[in-house]
Amino acid sequence: MRNRQLHAALSAFAEEAAWQLQSDTSEGADLPFEVVAAGRRDSPLYCYRPLTGDFIAERVSLLGQLPSYGPALGTISAIGGLEAYLDAHGESVPRDPRERAESTLRTFLARVFEDSSDFVLEDGRLRRALHELEAAIYDGRSETAVIAPILGLEIASAEVPLGDGLALVRGDAFPEDAPAEAVWAPGAPSPHLLAVLRWESAPGDVAPVAHARVRLRRLLTALRLYEAGSFTFGPLAWTRSGGGAWQPFALGTLGHRTDATLCLAPEQEDELRAFCSLVARRTPRSGEIAWALRRFEMGCERSVPAEALSDFLLALRGLLEPEGPASGRLAGRVAALCATEEERPDLAERVARTAALERPVITGVAVDPAIDGLVAELAGYLRALLRDVLCGHLDADLRGVADEILAAAVRDAMRRADAAAEAEAEARAQLRARAEAETERTNGNGAYEPGAVGSVEP
Repeated sequence: MRNRQLHAALSAFAEEAAWQLQSDTSEGADLPFEVVAAGRRDSPLYCYRPLTGDFIAERVSLLGQLPSYGPALGTISAIGGLEAYLDAHGESVPRDPRERAESTLRTFLARVFEDSSDFVLEDGRLRRALHELEAAIYDGRSETAVIAPILGLEIASAEVPLGDGLALVRGDAFPEDAPAEAVWAPGAPSPHLLAVLRWESAPGDVAPVAHARVRLRRLLTALRLYEAGSFTFGPLAWTRSGGGAWQPFALGTLGHRTDATLCLAPEQEDELRAFCSLVARRTPRSGEIAWALRRFEMGCERSVPAEALSDFLLALRGLLEPEGPASGRLAGRVAALCATEEERPDLAERVARTAALERPVITGVAVDPAIDGLVAELAGYLRALLRDVLCGHLDADLRGVADEILAAAVRDAMRRADAAAEAEAEARAQLRARAEAETERTNGNGAYEPGAVGSVEP
């Protein structure tokens, strides 16, 4: 078994497919046969051979609705070498990657149930089909594995697959013999959580260490954007290829450690898995967002929160204040994006107060004792903005979005002021009208009217 994830996904799919195909045949679906000759040429014997491949191909839409179909297709799609497998079984090779993966799944099922008319899943046939698939796609390749202790995170499950060969595995549940120092820290009451990365490498591929550093860096970025915490890797990771001995290598500086730990509950696993995939796919390599994200990570790697202040302010200014700090617009724009209208004044005041601490930090003079909390709050707003942009909840032009929110607030305030002025003017007009009416009524009761009965001419 060279790829545990592949075996698990295809075995689950084959089992559900067997149930579906058995159900179809029991409900009267006709299984096509062909007549083949066997035995001696001069006196051949004829027998019926079930065309299971054709039967399966006719039910692609039904099989595609099985719960295990999606994971199996995703696992197959992430593996190269499918062309060799399809060629070996006389199948055409589609140019589209998804169609190629779908064709591979159909061919695999046909091999599992070859010459079977009852579609009973037999372990021997399944193992043979899996061995054929691995032999074709991994020809000339060797499995490379990397393990790295990750600190600041705990999981309730024994393992959390994150996709594309990456998983989080508790040290006591790691199925292979790992170096003791990778699994246990001296004096620690519990084993490390391991980031486990597996892939098939071929001659000429990127060096395993370089590939591992890139993938682990992406995981760390996703964790830092997912939730506030002091996530970091241990100073060493270990790699091995083709079942050889584990070899240590240095990861470099990848964060600092505090006592804060995020506990990942089982119901959060799907969310984290989807988020890690999204960050890996949508993180830009250049531009304002990429630059701000690098500044954010630099701040996360500072051991002293006050020293991270400049990193976080630089990131926010790059996103929200292209006019420069002298414009004084950063606080208002952060408040526009991160607070309700009622809370904006207070948040703008706190952001401005935090930004004003940068110079005292640089010069080394005494600063506000609450600076750690203020920096953590500022980092939280930066994290939320970067996360929402990568998830597509906010437009990448954050400055434009903030200015539009502020302009809309001004327009609403003007409308409310105009409405209040109109209401006040109308109230005054009504008061004036009532006063005039009262004056006329009073004058009418006591006024002299010529010609009235009882009047006396002068």
